[in-house]
Amino acid sequence: MEVRRGYKQTEVGIIPGEWEVVTVKQLVEKEVLEKPLDGNHGNIHPKSSDYVHYGIPFVMANNFVNGEVNLECCKFITKGRADKLQKGFSVTGDVLLTHKGTVGSTAIVGELGTDYIMLTPQVTYYRVKDAHRLNNHFLRHYFDSPRFQSLFASLAGGGTRAYLGIVKQLDLPIVTPPIDEQRAIAAALSDVDALLGGLDRLIAKKRDLKQAAMQQLLTGQTRLPGFGGVWDVKTFDSLFDRVFPKSTLSSGDGLEHGTYPLFVSGGEPKRIEVAQFRDAETLVFSDGGVFAVRRAVGGFSVTDHCYVLTLNPATADMRWFEAWFSLHAQQMDRLTFKGSGLRNLDKPSLRAIEVSSPERVEQSAIADVLSDMEAELAALETCREKTRDLKQAMMQELLTGKTRLAPAGAAHA
Repeated sequence: MEVRRGYKQTEVGIIPGEWEVVTVKQLVEKEVLEKPLDGNHGNIHPKSSDYVHYGIPFVMANNFVNGEVNLECCKFITKGRADKLQKGFSVTGDVLLTHKGTVGSTAIVGELGTDYIMLTPQVTYYRVKDAHRLNNHFLRHYFDSPRFQSLFASLAGGGTRAYLGIVKQLDLPIVTPPIDEQRAIAAALSDVDALLGGLDRLIAKKRDLKQAAMQQLLTGQTRLPGFGGVWDVKTFDSLFDRVFPKSTLSSGDGLEHGTYPLFVSGGEPKRIEVAQFRDAETLVFSDGGVFAVRRAVGGFSVTDHCYVLTLNPATADMRWFEAWFSLHAQQMDRLTFKGSGLRNLDKPSLRAIEVSSPERVEQSAIADVLSDMEAELAALETCREKTRDLKQAMMQELLTGKTRLAPAGAAHA
């Protein structure tokens, strides 16, 4: 591959001529980084019996959210217990990198209400010692770059046994632009992170609002304007036109590609070339395992762990019943548990379930409200996905030097 003027070929690919590639060990020797450390191993590692309701946060890989440490969902240990540990004391500004099991997740430690946080042995901290030569936010974004992630994953192996210990991490290559350019790159990518975080918070808020609306509207606690009266209580046996018997198909009959969806017990539908059903208003849900319900449209097939229910569209709005199932998913899931043995929901139990529901016109009005909320959520999630893709493209450009940023944020000519 031809290297364009002003760039050079390195062990990590083509980068600008004034950028350097150094190992973690070299950065430690040059006193740019402190020696990376992880949490305590062996018998000294905190046990579940050491956890308390409040104290020093004990941080694991699943506490990383959008490049930050979510301290609200952490385990905690007492300060007395933490002070007896030998290492893994992480402080504000540290860059965290997971190196065992789920490898390559990153976060930066924000402001703390405690002197430090404790790390699990699966997490390494990288502490910048000389901020005039290495920016910690740049380092975190570099760890997230496709090049580094690919290298890290290959060195760590794969699957649940993936692991790259501290000694091997010392040989990891770090690309270091001039410090002003590091700061400019970090600022640009951190702005996108802030946008993603804002979208995540808004999506979570909208989901909570929709859940509250479902609880109020689908139980009759809140009525939409123009509606009143008492809702009827009916059994599934009287509500649904048919409760189809289970299929003879299994999930093993699913194809990678096929004309029709094959609904399975939980999980995403597979594909199949045969359509067992062609009903316009149909609900499909699993009879065992984790309860899941879907509204089927057009031709489809199901496996032997699914029920198919049909409604008369003239007297019932399938969207309302789909939402009702979603609201009562936990109760339905409990009905599949019959003590020891395989979980399943038998047909007599299914037919006996009671539903309090309004007339069809009110069902449709409620379904419209919930559909509008779902559409708003879908639009936000699409926006988040596009923003995430934008960040990936920016990382590919900025962290390889294909696109350059001046300190003030203006592109180089």
